[in-house]
Amino acid sequence: MSETRSRRGSSGAGRRGHPRCRSARAGLLFSVGQIERSLRERHYAQSLSHNAPVYLTAVMEYLTTQILELAAKEAQNNGERTITPRLLDMAVHSNELLSTLFHTTIISQVAPGPN
Repeated sequence: MSETRSRRGSSGAGRRGHPRCRSARAGLLFSVGQIERSLRERHYAQSLSHNAPVYLTAVMEYLTTQILELAAKEAQNNGERTITPRLLDMAVHSNELLSTLFHTTIISQVAPGPN
C-alpha cells in the first residue's frame, strides 16, 4: 500500500490545508481552546460567541508581543541580555498607551519607584 492511501482513513488530521485547531486556523500561537475554557468556567457572560475567544486570544498575543519587543529594546539599551521583571515594568511605563492600560498593574519583583 502506498503511504497516501493509508492516510486516507485517518480522522482528517492528514488533510493538507485544513488545520484542525482554531489557533492554527487563526494563525495564533496562544491556545484559543484554553481561552474559551477560561471564559466559560468563569461565567463572564451568559452566552459566548464562537469568535469571541479567537478575538481575545489574538488581542492577548498582540499585547504580549508588543510588551516583549519593548522589553527587549530596554534590555539592549541597558546592555543586558535577559528580560527581567524590572525591564518589563520599564517597557510598559515608557509607552504611553501601555502605561494607561496597565496603570494599576503591579509587576512582582520590581522595586517601587518614587511617586
